[in-house]
This record gives sequence, C-alpha cells and structure tokens, in this order.
Amino acid sequence: MAQLPTVSFEFFPPHDVASESRLWKVIETLTPLRPDFFSVTYGAGGTTQERTDRIVRRIHAETSVSPAAHLTCVGATKGEIDRLATSWWADGIRQIVALRGDPPKGESQYVPHPDGYENAAALVEGLRKIADFDISVAAYPECHPDSISVNADIDNLKRKVDNGGNRAITQYFFDNDDFLRFRDRVAAAGIRVPLIPGILPVTNFSRVVEFSARCGAKVPSQMADMFDGIDTDPETRKLIAATVAVEQCEGLQREGVGHFHFYTLNRAELTKAICWRLGVRSVAEEAA
Repeated sequence: MAQLPTVSFEFFPPHDVASESRLWKVIETLTPLRPDFFSVTYGAGGTTQERTDRIVRRIHAETSVSPAAHLTCVGATKGEIDRLATSWWADGIRQIVALRGDPPKGESQYVPHPDGYENAAALVEGLRKIADFDISVAAYPECHPDSISVNADIDNLKRKVDNGGNRAITQYFFDNDDFLRFRDRVAAAGIRVPLIPGILPVTNFSRVVEFSARCGAKVPSQMADMFDGIDTDPETRKLIAATVAVEQCEGLQREGVGHFHFYTLNRAELTKAICWRLGVRSVAEEAA
C-alpha cells in the first residue's frame, strides 16, 4: 500500500469580519486532517500585514497546526521586517514563507525598498540572523515571469536555499511533466531541500485562466475541454475539479512525491474531498 501523503494548506487574510468568520470555519474543517502547516499570504506591498499577523497568531493560539506566516520584501524597511519576525519568534511562531513579493497595485515592476531587503534570498539571510526559523521559499516549475531564463530562475532558488531555506513550495501547475523536469533541474543544481508541489483545485476555471496568464502558468487544452460549458453548473464543476486534482496528485505520487501544498482560496469543501480521496482523513473519519 502506498504511503499516505502529508499536506499543507494556504489561506489569504480576509477583508472583513464576515470573511474572517468564514475563514475560521474553513480552518476548523481542515485542522482535523493534521496538516504540516497552514500558510497565510501577505498582500502586495504588505497591504494585508495586519490581517496576516492577526490570523497567524490566532492559528497559533487556537489550533494544533503550526502557522507559516508569509513575509515579503515589498514596501518595508529591513528594520520593520526584522521587528515583525522577532515578535513572531518571541510569541512561539516558528515558520515563515519568505518571498520577494509582487509589485504594489498599479505598478508593473518590482522595485526594492531603498532601506529594505533586495530580494527573497536576502530576506532569508536576514531571517537566519534573527532566529532559527523554519523557512519555506518559492519555486516556479514554469519559470518566474520576471526571470530572464530557466537557469537564472534555478540559480535564484539555489541562493535562497543556500542562505537558509528549508524547503521550496512551487507555484501551482497543471502539467506534471513541467514539475518533474523542474525537479530534475533542481537536483542537477545541487539543491537538496524538499520540493513541494503547489496544487490549485479549480473553483472557477475562467478566473484560473486569467490568473495563469499573469503568473506564467499554462493551462493545458485538455483541461480547458473538461471545464468547457460548466461555469453555470457548480455541482458538475466541483466533481470535475476534484477528479482533475486527484489525478494530478496520484500521478505525482507515482513519481515519488509525498507532500502536497493546497492553495485553498479559503474554501474547505473541495480541498477536503481531494484529501479524502488521497487517504488523508481525520482520526474520527478513519475510525468511522
């Protein structure tokens, strides 16, 4: 029997009280699956810093799951970033997802803060000087949109890992061959940390197509065919989405992948169904 995978889940900070209440129900639903961690994103330009901080601290205080707080270089000085990281460590928060970050809304290019960290590699190096954090960094199977080449992208990942990154979590992808080729390149570059594939269950196909065009992830034509004509049929769409994600995960398992990071979009139902099919269940569900 194949070993059950481990999982982790990503959330974005809610914008209002009602959304935060809904997110907490999602967290309560997914906590019994015993994920390795919950990551909480950080808006462009640090726009959600206060909300990210609040959710991270609440997860730490009220659940049994370790929160992994996203932290970016955008719009903040080294001192501001260091103070926030120091406060997390002091309060028992040990995991950080260290990122360069996207440009603030209305800006097309990333520009480092004059008194800030230049990029994610520098941020990881700075965090290592503060405390012995468990640091995740980002990886891009289809190359980061800002990279001049695949080799430059791999070199950047290696700098992040050499500076202290413990694992790399990938941008979502839909073609497993892209991940497997990337994994081979990562290994050839001497990068030895775990490479965790990011999985995006499709809740709205047209939005996925739009977002993928911006972040450099391709959407296979056969996947477009599967979702064609069901935008107004949510029940069928959920079944197709679950099938697509489960097949993707099972294919990766056959290639030796043992951990999946799910981009939940702050929804529990589809992610939980996928985990159930992969055998990841709560203690109570296993006993039933």
